[in-house]
Amino acid sequence: MKRIISSINLRQDRLPPGQRWISTPVVYDIVEQIPDWDMNSYRFKVWGLVENPIEMTYEDLLSLPSVELIADFHCVTRWSVKDILWEGVPTAYILNLVKPKEEARFVMVHCLEGYTTNMPIEYLFEEDSILAYKMNGQIIPKRHGYPLRLVVPKLYAWKSAKYVWGIELIERDMPGFWEQRGYNMRGDPWREERYW
Repeated sequence: MKRIISSINLRQDRLPPGQRWISTPVVYDIVEQIPDWDMNSYRFKVWGLVENPIEMTYEDLLSLPSVELIADFHCVTRWSVKDILWEGVPTAYILNLVKPKEEARFVMVHCLEGYTTNMPIEYLFEEDSILAYKMNGQIIPKRHGYPLRLVVPKLYAWKSAKYVWGIELIERDMPGFWEQRGYNMRGDPWREERYW
Protein backbone atom coordinates (compact mmCIF):
# COMPACT_ATOMS: atom_id res chain seq x y z
CA MET A 1 0.00 0.00 0.00
CA LYS A 2 1.52 3.28 -1.12
CA ARG A 3 1.71 6.10 1.42
CA ILE A 4 -0.74 8.91 0.62
CA ILE A 5 0.10 12.51 1.47
CA SER A 6 -2.55 15.20 1.40
CA SER A 7 -1.55 18.85 1.34
CA ILE A 8 -5.09 20.15 0.90
CA ASN A 9 -6.07 20.23 4.55
CA LEU A 10 -2.93 21.89 5.85
CA ARG A 11 -4.49 25.37 5.62
CA GLN A 12 -7.92 26.75 6.44
CA ASP A 13 -7.57 29.24 3.59
CA ARG A 14 -7.39 26.54 0.93
CA LEU A 15 -7.96 28.97 -1.95
CA PRO A 16 -5.21 31.61 -2.02
CA PRO A 17 -6.20 35.27 -2.42
CA GLY A 18 -7.04 36.37 -5.94
CA GLN A 19 -7.65 32.80 -7.20
CA ARG A 20 -10.78 31.06 -8.55
CA TRP A 21 -11.49 27.34 -8.87
CA ILE A 22 -11.62 25.71 -12.31
CA SER A 23 -12.09 22.02 -13.13
CA THR A 24 -8.88 21.09 -15.01
CA PRO A 25 -5.43 22.66 -15.36
CA VAL A 26 -4.75 24.93 -18.32
CA VAL A 27 -1.63 23.89 -20.24
CA TYR A 28 1.13 26.46 -20.81
CA ASP A 29 4.51 25.86 -22.45
CA ILE A 30 7.46 28.03 -23.45
CA VAL A 31 7.70 26.28 -26.85
CA GLU A 32 5.02 25.64 -29.44
CA GLN A 33 5.70 21.95 -30.03
CA ILE A 34 6.78 19.45 -27.37
CA PRO A 35 8.94 16.78 -29.03
CA ASP A 36 8.79 13.09 -28.28
CA TRP A 37 11.65 12.65 -25.81
CA ASP A 38 14.19 9.89 -26.48
CA MET A 39 13.72 7.90 -23.28
CA ASN A 40 16.68 5.62 -24.11
CA SER A 41 19.02 8.56 -23.65
CA TYR A 42 17.00 10.35 -20.91
CA ARG A 43 18.94 10.79 -17.66
CA PHE A 44 17.81 12.50 -14.48
CA LYS A 45 20.71 14.27 -12.75
CA VAL A 46 21.27 16.09 -9.48
CA TRP A 47 24.55 17.99 -9.15
CA GLY A 48 26.18 21.14 -7.85
CA LEU A 49 26.73 21.62 -4.13
CA VAL A 50 26.23 17.97 -3.19
CA GLU A 51 28.42 15.23 -1.73
CA ASN A 52 27.04 12.51 -4.06
CA PRO A 53 25.91 13.69 -7.50
CA ILE A 54 23.51 11.25 -9.15
CA GLU A 55 22.55 10.32 -12.69
CA MET A 56 19.80 7.79 -13.32
CA THR A 57 17.53 6.47 -16.04
CA TYR A 58 13.77 6.84 -16.03
CA GLU A 59 13.51 3.18 -14.98
CA ASP A 60 15.88 3.87 -12.07
CA LEU A 61 13.54 6.64 -10.92
CA LEU A 62 10.51 4.38 -11.11
CA SER A 63 12.25 1.90 -8.81
CA LEU A 64 12.73 4.44 -6.00
CA PRO A 65 10.33 4.68 -3.02
CA SER A 66 7.23 6.60 -4.08
CA VAL A 67 4.17 8.25 -2.58
CA GLU A 68 0.78 9.44 -3.77
CA LEU A 69 0.08 13.12 -3.23
CA ILE A 70 -3.31 14.84 -3.31
CA ALA A 71 -2.76 18.56 -3.78
CA ASP A 72 -4.40 21.71 -5.05
CA PHE A 73 -2.68 23.44 -7.96
CA HIS A 74 -2.49 27.25 -8.09
CA CYS A 75 -1.54 29.10 -11.28
CA VAL A 76 -0.17 32.64 -11.15
CA THR A 77 -2.76 33.55 -13.82
CA ARG A 78 -5.40 33.34 -11.04
CA TRP A 79 -6.93 29.88 -11.46
CA SER A 80 -6.69 26.89 -9.12
CA VAL A 81 -7.62 23.20 -9.48
CA LYS A 82 -8.62 21.07 -6.48
CA ASP A 83 -7.41 17.61 -5.54
CA ILE A 84 -4.99 16.59 -8.28
CA LEU A 85 -3.57 13.13 -7.56
CA TRP A 86 0.15 12.79 -8.25
CA GLU A 87 2.49 9.84 -7.76
CA GLY A 88 6.25 10.02 -7.60
CA VAL A 89 9.43 10.18 -5.58
CA PRO A 90 9.62 12.56 -2.61
CA THR A 91 12.18 15.27 -3.36
CA ALA A 92 13.42 14.94 0.23
CA TYR A 93 14.40 11.33 -0.59
CA ILE A 94 16.42 12.56 -3.58
CA LEU A 95 18.12 15.22 -1.45
CA ASN A 96 19.03 12.60 1.15
CA LEU A 97 20.66 10.53 -1.62
CA VAL A 98 22.82 13.40 -2.85
CA LYS A 99 23.63 14.89 0.59
CA PRO A 100 23.52 18.68 0.00
CA LYS A 101 26.53 20.62 1.18
CA GLU A 102 25.99 23.19 3.93
CA GLU A 103 26.28 26.10 1.50
CA ALA A 104 23.52 24.71 -0.80
CA ARG A 105 20.66 27.13 -0.14
CA PHE A 106 18.79 27.18 -3.47
CA VAL A 107 18.02 24.94 -6.42
CA MET A 108 17.74 25.51 -10.14
CA VAL A 109 15.45 23.03 -11.90
CA HIS A 110 16.36 22.19 -15.53
CA CYS A 111 13.86 20.92 -18.10
CA LEU A 112 14.13 19.17 -21.46
CA GLU A 113 12.63 21.99 -23.55
CA GLY A 114 14.95 24.63 -22.02
CA TYR A 115 12.77 25.85 -19.13
CA THR A 116 14.34 26.57 -15.74
CA THR A 117 12.99 27.67 -12.37
CA ASN A 118 14.56 28.45 -9.02
CA MET A 119 13.52 28.13 -5.38
CA PRO A 120 14.94 27.93 -1.87
CA ILE A 121 16.11 24.38 -1.15
CA GLU A 122 13.81 24.05 1.89
CA TYR A 123 10.80 23.61 -0.42
CA LEU A 124 12.30 20.35 -1.66
CA PHE A 125 12.52 19.06 1.91
CA GLU A 126 8.73 19.56 2.36
CA GLU A 127 6.74 16.34 2.67
CA ASP A 128 4.36 17.33 -0.14
CA SER A 129 7.07 18.11 -2.76
CA ILE A 130 7.64 15.25 -5.19
CA LEU A 131 9.06 14.36 -8.58
CA ALA A 132 5.89 13.03 -10.18
CA TYR A 133 5.63 10.52 -13.00
CA LYS A 134 1.88 9.86 -12.65
CA MET A 135 -1.08 12.24 -12.65
CA ASN A 136 -4.58 11.13 -11.67
CA GLY A 137 -3.57 7.48 -11.81
CA GLN A 138 -1.96 7.56 -15.27
CA ILE A 139 1.54 8.20 -16.60
CA ILE A 140 1.70 12.00 -16.84
CA PRO A 141 0.42 13.14 -20.24
CA LYS A 142 3.11 14.73 -22.36
CA ARG A 143 1.68 18.27 -22.17
CA HIS A 144 1.42 18.01 -18.37
CA GLY A 145 5.09 17.15 -17.93
CA TYR A 146 6.09 13.67 -19.11
CA PRO A 147 8.47 12.12 -18.21
CA LEU A 148 8.91 13.89 -14.87
CA ARG A 149 7.27 16.87 -13.21
CA LEU A 150 8.36 18.61 -10.05
CA VAL A 151 5.27 19.24 -7.89
CA VAL A 152 5.62 21.90 -5.18
CA PRO A 153 2.08 22.66 -3.91
CA LYS A 154 3.19 25.45 -1.55
CA LEU A 155 4.29 27.60 -4.53
CA TYR A 156 2.59 28.84 -7.69
CA ALA A 157 2.44 26.27 -10.47
CA TRP A 158 5.22 27.79 -12.61
CA LYS A 159 7.58 26.40 -9.96
CA SER A 160 6.13 22.89 -10.56
CA ALA A 161 8.32 22.49 -13.63
CA LYS A 162 7.49 20.06 -16.43
CA TYR A 163 9.82 17.78 -18.43
CA VAL A 164 12.42 17.80 -15.65
CA TRP A 165 15.84 16.31 -16.31
CA GLY A 166 17.94 17.89 -13.57
CA ILE A 167 18.21 19.71 -10.28
CA GLU A 168 21.26 21.86 -9.58
CA LEU A 169 22.04 22.86 -5.99
CA ILE A 170 23.49 26.35 -5.72
CA GLU A 171 24.60 28.80 -3.06
CA ARG A 172 23.01 32.01 -4.36
CA ASP A 173 19.53 32.44 -5.75
CA MET A 174 19.46 32.86 -9.54
CA PRO A 175 16.40 33.65 -11.68
CA GLY A 176 14.95 30.95 -13.91
CA PHE A 177 13.01 31.41 -17.15
CA TRP A 178 9.96 33.30 -15.84
CA GLU A 179 11.86 34.96 -13.01
CA GLN A 180 14.10 36.62 -15.63
CA ARG A 181 10.90 37.97 -17.17
CA GLY A 182 9.52 39.62 -14.05
CA TYR A 183 7.99 36.79 -12.02
CA ASN A 184 8.62 36.67 -8.28
CA MET A 185 11.73 34.80 -7.14
CA ARG A 186 9.74 32.68 -4.64
CA GLY A 187 6.07 32.58 -5.70
CA ASP A 188 4.07 31.94 -2.51
CA PRO A 189 0.35 31.96 -3.50
CA TRP A 190 -0.89 32.98 -0.04
CA ARG A 191 1.34 36.06 -0.13
CA GLU A 192 0.39 36.75 -3.77
CA GLU A 193 4.05 36.71 -4.78
CA ARG A 194 3.21 36.86 -8.47
CA TYR A 195 5.52 39.40 -10.08
CA TRP A 196 8.30 41.80 -9.07
